Amino acid sequence: MVDVISARVDEETRRRMKRQPHINWSEVIREAIADRLRREERRKVDPADLKEAAEITDALRAPSPGWDSTEEIRRWRDRR
Repeated sequence: MVDVISARVDEETRRRMKRQPHINWSEVIREAIADRLRREERRKVDPADLKEAAEITDALRAPSPGWDSTEEIRRWRDRR
């Protein structure tokens, strides 16, 4: 069985693609997908590790009570 997928590209990219009619764009996309799958499969990353990393990243992004980034930047600039 073969599945059909679609991809959106911006107008400029589509215009440039049309100037290269000798290229089989479906094949280019298939090769890109296959290449990405090979790279991901080689990484052998545990999904649980990815989830943990995402949670840590989210925690680091959370605001720190009592700390103002604007004040910190000003403090460092004033030291110059």
